[in-house]
Amino acid sequence: MKMLSLKLLSKFILSGVVLAGVLATPVWAETPEEKGFAIAARADRSDNGFGDSVAGMEMVLKNAHGQETNRVMTNKILEVPDETLGDKSITVFNSPADIAGTALLSHAKILDPDDQWLYLPALKRIKRISSVNKSGPFVGSEFAFEDFTSLELGKYDYKFLREEACGDMTCDVVERYPKYEHSGYTKQISWIDQDVFQARKIEFYDRRGGLLKTLSFSEYKKYEGNIWRAHKLHMENAQNGKSTDLLYSDYKFKAGLDDNDFEKGVLTRVR
Repeated sequence: MKMLSLKLLSKFILSGVVLAGVLATPVWAETPEEKGFAIAARADRSDNGFGDSVAGMEMVLKNAHGQETNRVMTNKILEVPDETLGDKSITVFNSPADIAGTALLSHAKILDPDDQWLYLPALKRIKRISSVNKSGPFVGSEFAFEDFTSLELGKYDYKFLREEACGDMTCDVVERYPKYEHSGYTKQISWIDQDVFQARKIEFYDRRGGLLKTLSFSEYKKYEGNIWRAHKLHMENAQNGKSTDLLYSDYKFKAGLDDNDFEKGVLTRVR
């Protein structure tokens, strides 16, 4: 019995040593890069399963002197569930008359250049947008062609910076760096709320590292299936004083769209 007691005592001592060693081992912590990716992934996946959407859209362009130009459009999006691919979208101008029928078709990619085609009805031709031209302005707005493709999760590297108040909410501030070639931006800084995981603001930095423009999201509405959409996007150019608003309305989800609605050939028939 004495020998057994000594053996048990030895086991308890050994177990205590092992436990102390485990407790003394530093707890694994997320790196800023891992935390940044996790926040971005949660936001990106928060509305998975919306299927497709159709919405009205008004574009309001304002120059540095406050003069406004309005355009009315229709925007359609087809969700591609596979995260190694990208969503598809098409934007069609309905007015004014001189640009009615102009349409932009986008097939988002991850690391490869996005496929984009612009239909110009006055010329009756479809123009493929070169990968080196995607940083250019879209029909005179403060949005670039690359801003009109889906911001796929795998297109960027991420880094968590901090959390801070954003209006009445608290936001995670995440820096992201484009991995795809020919982006017009060196980095973007996004504010993502901790309540419903939606972007509230994004700063875009140009190829020289200076602040180029800031995109603000507001007037969010919740749709069936926990789908959130901002109904006002305000892009303010910090370098030229111009701005562009995108005002969304009449959202419809699961409208029955499929790949055939996003083929290049439909551009000549969307008017």
